[in-house]
Amino acid sequence: MSPSEERVRAALRFETPDRVPRYDSFWPEFVDGWRRDKDLDREADPADWYGIDLTVAAADETPWPSSAETRSGNGSGAIKQDGWGRTVHDRPGAQLSETLSVALPEGSGDLPEFESPLLPGRYAGFEAQVRREHSHRAVFAKTGGPFLRTANLRGEVQWLMDLAGDESRARDLAARVTEHLTAVGVESLRRGGSRLCGIWIYDDIGANAGPMVSPRTFERVFQALLAGMVAAYKAAGARFVVFHSDGNILPLLDMIVEAGVDAIQPVEPKAGMDILSLRERYGERLALIGGLDNAYILPSGDRERIAADLRRVLAAGREGGLIVGSHSIGPDVPVAAYDYLHQLEEEWGAYSL
Repeated sequence: MSPSEERVRAALRFETPDRVPRYDSFWPEFVDGWRRDKDLDREADPADWYGIDLTVAAADETPWPSSAETRSGNGSGAIKQDGWGRTVHDRPGAQLSETLSVALPEGSGDLPEFESPLLPGRYAGFEAQVRREHSHRAVFAKTGGPFLRTANLRGEVQWLMDLAGDESRARDLAARVTEHLTAVGVESLRRGGSRLCGIWIYDDIGANAGPMVSPRTFERVFQALLAGMVAAYKAAGARFVVFHSDGNILPLLDMIVEAGVDAIQPVEPKAGMDILSLRERYGERLALIGGLDNAYILPSGDRERIAADLRRVLAAGREGGLIVGSHSIGPDVPVAAYDYLHQLEEEWGAYSL
């Protein structure tokens, strides 16, 4: 077992590791600027440079992977059909695709059968990443969750209207999607075996001001589905299940914890997710991954603010239960600011504050 995996497992068990584990992901624009700043070649990886301790590997969880194709392309981008049955426009340099149509528009008939979750082709990239990474990082599998992935079939606006206007239908559709996602996750865990620390469920259900759905809707539609996923993953050998959602999920968090998750990420301060308050509220019931401010403090480059922010986050992990990081590191974060953060993490990361 690598030192990174040992410290990640220790932190998630609420033990004190040799140093606080680190997790950040890096936008391509930041990576390009970082390589230029340090005069490094195109193979240089900031995750290695900055001692990132974990990685997340995903199989192809889409319902129809065989249907994915590029239909046309030119200087303004490409028109593609993805494995969710959507027609999308990928524009050069854009982080997100524009959805032109979905698999299940209003007034459409029954949804076609999903392709088997056991198709070997779903796991080629996943297994390659696990083999590549497990010797020097903690590796987790990944699937989507009931809320966000079901929206792929209906479109975001229509999906929210479904939840408000036809909750029974929405619940049935989410259940079908969740059954498929869970099967992909269980097979990922089987294929990854002992090289995996667990699995993440990505289900962005929060905005900065609060959740995308009410607590009552979450309880009636999503909580049991999430709990079923967690139970299936733990039965399949996942020691830790992490729930990822951007934004403010505080009104839903008791239900998420009751569903059995072990940790949440990214704990965004800009959305009111205060890491010290969460530690006080949940104690050892919930590990915390993230907590640093990548919206205002890191982009500012202000060393005093960066140091104070890190001190505050580390204070939530004196008894373990913490992996420090932010949501992600984009081009608005100066390389010098992230270098300084890394320097402080090296100096203070042994929980010596």
